[in-house]
Amino acid sequence: MRDRRVVLGAALALIGLPVVLVPIEAASFYTANRDNGSFVSSGEKREYLLYVPRSYDRRRPTPLVISMHGAGLWGAAQKEISQWNDLADKQRFIVVYPSGVGGKGVRIWRAQPGAGLTKDVRFISELIDTLKASYNIDSTRIYANGLSNGGGMSFVLSCTLSDRIAAVGMVGAAQTLPWSWCTDHRAVPMIAFHGTADRHVPYAGRSSWISSRPFPNVPRWTADWARRNRCSANPVESAVAADVTRREYTNCADGADVVLYTIQGGGHTWPGGGPLPEWFVGTTTHTIDATSLMWAFFRDHQLLRH
Repeated sequence: MRDRRVVLGAALALIGLPVVLVPIEAASFYTANRDNGSFVSSGEKREYLLYVPRSYDRRRPTPLVISMHGAGLWGAAQKEISQWNDLADKQRFIVVYPSGVGGKGVRIWRAQPGAGLTKDVRFISELIDTLKASYNIDSTRIYANGLSNGGGMSFVLSCTLSDRIAAVGMVGAAQTLPWSWCTDHRAVPMIAFHGTADRHVPYAGRSSWISSRPFPNVPRWTADWARRNRCSANPVESAVAADVTRREYTNCADGADVVLYTIQGGGHTWPGGGPLPEWFVGTTTHTIDATSLMWAFFRDHQLLRH
């Protein structure tokens, strides 16, 4: 199975294979999707997929991008959807795709109050430590981002590891925690992307088939983040493509800008990213590239030591 087909659609395709072919295709699928690193954290085996570009120079402090998959996916699927590796080659940063819990195959992030959440946060913190022990990671340029459930986890990290994470990015973020849960008021730069036709995490905010608890209204959630960062109350609106508008909150504390890209008619997808089954997630726009825009935003924000 070709590398770029290793996404949710590939997993679904296995269901329709003749019985005799399933073991062969399943073996190829596992080989293409296996992680290349692991360690024990909080008594659990945790895995990740690491990509170090050929341009890596041990003598130079290097940025680290942590990209987290959505619920029901896994690290290698997030690699294919976001396509961070291509940009890492050009821009000289390391990218890692950690996997949530759930055994072989599909995983989730436990982005809700409880011991599971604490364990997931500890895993990411220990993952940073593990990579810093082997690579020259720039401690002021560590960034977290994610899709759906992984976007919700990015919010969690902004509230629990704000002394380590310089900025966060979110695509179709599934926010399952109330805003009041975040008691860390440190200004953390944030960039988000969300489609107005997202059936899984509705843009206007409400429950969906994936959660009986209502998701927050995305523009209102973004405004809450801007208040957290003590930005100016009135955002700057601009059209960046026929189907995309940009809302930016500026004059924030510590230069911690807050940006929201709204994709008209966009589904639960990664703008400009790898293919996903449209019948399930909706339309993917290619008028913008979320990964490139996210990196440009990250590059402009480094962690400030107080």
